[in-house]
Amino acid sequence: MSVLPPENTMPPTTGLSRRFSVAPMMDWTTPHFRYLARLLSRHTLLYTEMVTTGALIHGDTQRFLRHDPAEYPLALQLGGSHAGELAQCAKLAEQFGFDEVNLNVGCPSDRVQNNMIGACLMGHPDKVAEGVSAMIDATNLPVTVKHRIGINGRESWDELCEFVEKVAAAGCRTFIVHARIAILEGLSPKENRDIPPLKYDWVYRLKQTYPDLEIIINGGIKTFDECHDHLQHTDGVMLGREAYHNPWLLAGVDPEFFGERAPVQTRHEALRAMIPFIESELERGVFLTHISRHLLGLFHGIPGGRQFRRYISENAHKRGAGIEVIQAALEKVREHENPAIAEA
Repeated sequence: MSVLPPENTMPPTTGLSRRFSVAPMMDWTTPHFRYLARLLSRHTLLYTEMVTTGALIHGDTQRFLRHDPAEYPLALQLGGSHAGELAQCAKLAEQFGFDEVNLNVGCPSDRVQNNMIGACLMGHPDKVAEGVSAMIDATNLPVTVKHRIGINGRESWDELCEFVEKVAAAGCRTFIVHARIAILEGLSPKENRDIPPLKYDWVYRLKQTYPDLEIIINGGIKTFDECHDHLQHTDGVMLGREAYHNPWLLAGVDPEFFGERAPVQTRHEALRAMIPFIESELERGVFLTHISRHLLGLFHGIPGGRQFRRYISENAHKRGAGIEVIQAALEKVREHENPAIAEA
């Protein structure tokens, strides 16, 4: 099957940094959220939602891989276990201009387990290694793996090391480690993000045991102070829910971790910068609510933020709702001129 990439594809970013990244999150890290995130930070590495190999090969490939060049650096996360399909999709990732292709070995949902996708693959390190090897052979992009520290029934330190060693032997040099096991029966995906205890020390120990591998830590991280603590022991930090629910935190990333001025200095400036993108999406036929739901956390924790969220929630879903809803919501919040890093 031949699939042409979009005309706006650009070559992958050189010197990719994983020092700070935002986790792939289903229904959340869509192109609309990623565009906002990139307005707030030039250096944060962004990830797509997980896309299954079957969806890419047999579905609407253009729709699943569509992104704006403004989102770079950007990684594609794949869900799958068949080596040939993973290789085919890794080629598509390169063709469409992504900077990295990542394999999901951490999602615990029943639906993906039934298709040998996600955390259940922790129990099949040879299969993961086979898939990673095929992906590496198929693309010049970095191939990375995001995984748990174990699954129920396979949760010992030695079993974690076996997994890492086999996948590393296949050529993977970067492991993004969610510092919890996944419990595959009896817990929902949401419960699997909270109930199994965090074991950050295991991730630190992985870096100590395999110093030549790049180890990125993920799971329950909320503040820059926590990030700095983790960076004493690992190569990078990945934030998930906190970065989504409080996206203004990202405006502090470039000054805090990369020594550069923030791209925007106020939340108002960020949202105004997004208006042309929102208008272009509306012209494509996208409903405003599909975009605006990712903006609700932008004014989290400041006076007027609740009114901003309420106005959008009450009006964005209405028939014919357009950019005027965003502009009216913005007027509910008084603009502050404090530097981004002070507000993050």
